[in-house]
Amino acid sequence: MAIRTTTLATLLGGLAAAPALAQDLTISVYGIAQDEYREALYEPFEEMCDCTLTVETGNNSERLAKLEANAAAPVIDVIAFSDAAALEAANAGLLAPLDMAQVPNAEDIYDFAKDPIGGGMALGYTFYATSTVAVAGEAQIASWTDLLSDGVVDRLALPNITTTQGPLALYMIQRALDPEAAEAGDFTGAIDLVAEHRDEIVTFYERSSQIPQLMQQGEILATAIGRFAWPGVANLPVGAEWIIPEEGQSGGLNVLAVVEGAQNVEQAHRFIDYWLSEEVQTKLAEMGADSPVNTGVELSDDQAEGLTYGADMAEQIHFLPPAVQIENREDWLAQWNEKVAR
Repeated sequence: MAIRTTTLATLLGGLAAAPALAQDLTISVYGIAQDEYREALYEPFEEMCDCTLTVETGNNSERLAKLEANAAAPVIDVIAFSDAAALEAANAGLLAPLDMAQVPNAEDIYDFAKDPIGGGMALGYTFYATSTVAVAGEAQIASWTDLLSDGVVDRLALPNITTTQGPLALYMIQRALDPEAAEAGDFTGAIDLVAEHRDEIVTFYERSSQIPQLMQQGEILATAIGRFAWPGVANLPVGAEWIIPEEGQSGGLNVLAVVEGAQNVEQAHRFIDYWLSEEVQTKLAEMGADSPVNTGVELSDDQAEGLTYGADMAEQIHFLPPAVQIENREDWLAQWNEKVAR
């Protein structure tokens, strides 16, 4: 196959890159699970379209910076972003509105994924839940605030505010305290509650990969993690449970968008439509690469173990709106640094 994979480190200086061939595509994605994407998505699409895909990888901030640097002469056709990063790009005029008539498979995805940043600028392609996990029989979690209760808080690991999971956990704690404030992005109550117990909490973790060892060694009984990290905890002999408190669970959404000024807009829409198809979404889910947004995907219990899967779980997720994230994240960080990290 003719797929070319390039990291941003080799491309940030290439602002005057040559334009793509008429039907070829350059896509910008996260660097994870690229072997699975190549097998389930990239190579089948190349065969179908008789074209070449060039794949660039990097994190949100790196790839957003490249879009900004190349705004006058874009080298990317399709980009995968978090919903908040996509909204930032759209607000900066870096994304083009989608022609939904060219993406018929969008009719088959969850409603929350159909226009997640507004203006018809993006479509969700995968999502995940964030909830509480606790050792069965050792920690009773009925509400998100129970993480900070006596007998739990001194065996608790919470995500740091600088991680993806940090604001999501605070969002749900705030929902337990004051749902109206939570929806407005005011996490003052949640941050104050965490600050009150900061010396008791075992750690504010930076990577979810820390959690299995902490739980296995008995240092923690409870935590809040993304569903993608659950397989590393589920099989521990301590007997951990995925618990959805009465306020529900939070989660994140990744989206696809066409870059403003892209050379191959029609082909870009075709690629997005193929990514959202039941066929591709099923393959990626079966490989454990993505939680599917296509409602037609059917998985066995074993296949769904590490994924956010099914209408029941999807309905229990409270997504933190991307506009709220952008507007409030500097305030969250300032409060955290003043009250928790001091």
